[in-house]
Amino acid sequence: MKWQEMEYYAFIHLSTNTFTDQEWGFGEDDPKTFNPVNLDCRQWARVCKEAGMKGIILTAKHHSGFCLWPSKYTAYSVKNSSWRGGKGDIVRDLANACKEYGLKLGIYLSPWDRNSAVYGTPEYITYFRNQLKELLTNYGDIFEIWFDGANGGSGYYGGAKETRKIDATTYYDWKNTYKLIRQLQPKIVIWNDGGDRADLRWVGTEDGHVGETNWSLLNATGEVTRDMLRHGLENGDSWVPGEVNTSIRPGWFYHSYEDSRVKSLPDLLNTYYSSFGRNGTLLLNFPVDRRGLIHETDEKAALALAKAVKEAFAVNLAEKKKVSASNVRGNANVFSAGMAVDGNKNTYWATDDAITDASLTIDFGKPTTFNRFLAQEYIRLGQRVKAFKVEGLIDGSWKELANETTIGYKRILLFPTVTATQLRFTITGAKSCPLISNIGVYNAPPILMPPKIIRDQSGMVYITPADKESVIYYTLDGNQPTKETNRYEGPVRTDGKVNVKAIVYDPISKKSSAVAGERFDISRKDWKILGISDDKVNRVIDGDAATAWYQGRDKKLPADIDIDMGKIENVSGFKYLPGQGRTEGIITHYQFYVSENNKEWKIVNEGEFSNIKNNPLWQVKEFKPVKARYIRLRALHNTRHDDEAGYAELDLITR
Repeated sequence: MKWQEMEYYAFIHLSTNTFTDQEWGFGEDDPKTFNPVNLDCRQWARVCKEAGMKGIILTAKHHSGFCLWPSKYTAYSVKNSSWRGGKGDIVRDLANACKEYGLKLGIYLSPWDRNSAVYGTPEYITYFRNQLKELLTNYGDIFEIWFDGANGGSGYYGGAKETRKIDATTYYDWKNTYKLIRQLQPKIVIWNDGGDRADLRWVGTEDGHVGETNWSLLNATGEVTRDMLRHGLENGDSWVPGEVNTSIRPGWFYHSYEDSRVKSLPDLLNTYYSSFGRNGTLLLNFPVDRRGLIHETDEKAALALAKAVKEAFAVNLAEKKKVSASNVRGNANVFSAGMAVDGNKNTYWATDDAITDASLTIDFGKPTTFNRFLAQEYIRLGQRVKAFKVEGLIDGSWKELANETTIGYKRILLFPTVTATQLRFTITGAKSCPLISNIGVYNAPPILMPPKIIRDQSGMVYITPADKESVIYYTLDGNQPTKETNRYEGPVRTDGKVNVKAIVYDPISKKSSAVAGERFDISRKDWKILGISDDKVNRVIDGDAATAWYQGRDKKLPADIDIDMGKIENVSGFKYLPGQGRTEGIITHYQFYVSENNKEWKIVNEGEFSNIKNNPLWQVKEFKPVKARYIRLRALHNTRHDDEAGYAELDLITR
């Protein structure tokens, strides 16, 4: 229960990988490359505390085998790094920082060690357990130990540079390893994605969500399918709740080229509602940068999430309201409907043993506006609810707002904003008499972020807010939008050059977002890409930065994209956006050609997209105006020095 009530805590990834731009180190990198000169564990703890997290799990040793503490069992650690002259101990620093900020400390220790010469032999198990003893006896209370499921493969292995395979179900002798862990840390919980069943389970993805149906149960033995990871097992015999792990960036370790790819507030809110809003906990990763700090962009994103969550759940509209139930266990006050809205997690509404379908009705006393519903079971006595629905009494009639499955420790539902005088929560199926410890009803304010503006190839302008219910105002002439300008009701048809500006407006608070703006040049509705048979190539000119096209792997650089604009234009520049979902195919060096007849071509611009690896955003190149109907972008080299070329968008600047 104490672990489940933490709800939200941080992952910290830092290693030699941080300095070599790798996700999985091979185990051979010189430890002296590790030198985070401004490392500050107090900064990590401060950010996590302010973000609303309750603990930090540190990758004390990732697959490369490099240790963030001066382990006496290996030379491959901070004691032989450049950082602090080999005298530092990051685990110690973080333990002290967690204590100062009131956070719990957890440890990630990779079972796989690509540096160890004895990995794959029985001798390694002694080594592995010795490191566990160091970590679990020298740094105070550890709330969680995390064992990654990646096991065996190619590695340095003391210089052997070979592939070693093991049976992850038997090699580590998990039964006795777990016994050792519990002797050293009796209150610890164990996360393990391989071998014997642990206390917690992976949810089958690192995308930041668990199944909407989510049972905190599995069987103690037997195969665990991907469906079981996502949804648990309704009739499982062991309590194994799900932990949702994801990174605030695409990667787990820091890469400067991901500075522009930190998850947005809408993305993080979606993760919030899809993790411990679905009976899970959330383990959100911060890839500490080469300075040894949580990057400013990551910090800003995490704090924005904390602010949005605080605002959304500031007032429980159900608390202490008049409430009634279709059945109360023994008609006893101790199990009455009011126990679900008294603000006390240790009291609960319960029904008689034979009653598994029951309802609870909250009377707000007046028309009340809301868009969030929260329910919690008293899981100390098990997870019971299989299905439920939520209804609102709107204009004198009951309207269904949601129809869902499991609840567990906590379930949060989002639905369009309604105004109702009463809310009815009905359990339509349960394994045994339900026990509901908490009901919450909230009216989350709209997310006032600048909306996203795109124009598709046909010239239609789409303006998308972070919150689907937001009111949007816009202009097409570059003037400042206000609530007196055009209200966005759907896609807007445009042709030629337009300067779109838009805001999100909340009529209740009378606040608006910052202004979003996009300048669009000539329409691309008549453009055609020549000489490429793959229909997906049209993603290059579809106006959507979230789509991309990559040339076939059988092609070699240089590679051309030729476009027929349909008529002569006065071209004075071009814009290139690399694919936003991958790091492959980012063009660094190019040539840009024009032609009036698709026969005679001339170069009007060439060079490099400077620093595009670190900032894979729009690249703009201008040149002396020239008349052309056909354009060609030739990709010469990319950031990975291979033959891939990728394109999210290609556009022009005209005079």
